[in-house]
Amino acid sequence: MSHWSERYELVVGLEVHAQLITASKAYSSDPNAYGDHPNTNVSVITLGHPGTLPVANKKVVELAVRMGLATNCSIAPWMHYARKNYFYPDLPKGYQITQDHTPICTMGYVEIPTSRDAGAETGAMTRIGITRIHMEEDAGKSIHDVDPFNTLVDLNRAGVPLIEIVSEPDIRSAQEAYDYLVEIRRLVRYLDICDGNMEEGSLRCDANISLRPIGSKTFGTRCEVKNMNSFRNVMRAIEYEAQRQSEILSSGGTISMETRTFDAAKGITLGMRSKELAHDYRYFPEPDLQPLHVSEAMKEAIRKEMPPLPRELRAKYTSTLGLSDYDAGVLTDDKATALYYEGVIAHTANYKGAANWVMGDVRGWLNERGLPMEHFPISADRLAGLITLIDEGQVSHSIASQKLFPLMLEDGGLSAAELAAKHDLVQRTDEGLIGSIMQQAMAAYPDKVDAYRKGNKGLLGLFMGEVMKGTKGKADPKRANEVVRRILEQQ
Repeated sequence: MSHWSERYELVVGLEVHAQLITASKAYSSDPNAYGDHPNTNVSVITLGHPGTLPVANKKVVELAVRMGLATNCSIAPWMHYARKNYFYPDLPKGYQITQDHTPICTMGYVEIPTSRDAGAETGAMTRIGITRIHMEEDAGKSIHDVDPFNTLVDLNRAGVPLIEIVSEPDIRSAQEAYDYLVEIRRLVRYLDICDGNMEEGSLRCDANISLRPIGSKTFGTRCEVKNMNSFRNVMRAIEYEAQRQSEILSSGGTISMETRTFDAAKGITLGMRSKELAHDYRYFPEPDLQPLHVSEAMKEAIRKEMPPLPRELRAKYTSTLGLSDYDAGVLTDDKATALYYEGVIAHTANYKGAANWVMGDVRGWLNERGLPMEHFPISADRLAGLITLIDEGQVSHSIASQKLFPLMLEDGGLSAAELAAKHDLVQRTDEGLIGSIMQQAMAAYPDKVDAYRKGNKGLLGLFMGEVMKGTKGKADPKRANEVVRRILEQQ
């Protein structure tokens, strides 16, 4: 435990910007595409030419509502856009179209696992409030590391649609911040509204960090840390900033409200500008866009099109299917895995067996090749067929994993049952054959038979090995075990 935590409580609120997956930009028909040549996805609207007018992208509104519903928010029935006035070289109009007093979503929450440090029971959840979600447009990108003497500007990103998700100051540790970001990224990916890639900048996070004496209800002076491009760096910045602020407070100093940046190479935060000297954004209603109305019918239509959410699937897997919290967490970690598992259990009632295969052999094969679930070659119904073969005793688990599963990876046309028959892998428990093998084994090991009958039951494995060898692994282990045990115990 670091020494600051013995005197102060950490208070963190996060602002997450998510770039939305749309074909065109927020207020123009310019393409919304990442990685194209600089300054090619632009037009007179993106460039802010006089006389040009924006047009709201309906898809942006739908995706914002989708995120609001997923985070338990209230959706505003009426709202308007606002202008946020400031000038950067990568913001051609000199203002950003955003929302101020009437955000589209308010007063929601997400739940994250309660920290074990708090003595929580397994499966306990902590609620992190969502203050607001609002729509806005992105600025362009200033590039400083290509030309040592000049800053280059790429305006492809200008006008790209964003939602900003602002949390309540409910986060109390760097780990909680990490877990919150994981859940937000999981949600935007489940909802197909953002790819969640922090390295490419499609998901960006600013952290408001302060300390207050333990037991105090009054918030301390906060500092906002920007420019963090990974969840790990968010944790590092919070931990560093908590230590920095505690040293100032403990020495009798005061915290200045300011904007800071995180230097990932050095693991430190650096002051950028004072909040007191920050620009006056002079918000006012955007005159070129009509106010928006989100009807109940529109909300319900969007809700019906939403996929199952991770929290809903986790609850289903633990309460209805009887899986552990761990299994449910792994299976719902990403949407593709959850949907694949859903496909498997649509064809088999062996929920635990299906979970073991998806988390074990399936994920193992994908991880070895660095591939996402979408590239797995065995369809969900075919894997369910393999599980059914095992449950029916037609193949053993070892034969299924070591021989049949690889065959299914190579041959995408035949079912597990067809491949098992084609390659002579179906188990056959011929009691006459087992009896014949046992007679030979008992004649070869009379002393072992005697020892078994005197109580050394561990020798059963020796005779089972002989049976499996004699049947070339095709005997059903469970039924063969019963036959071998019966023969050995006959006097």
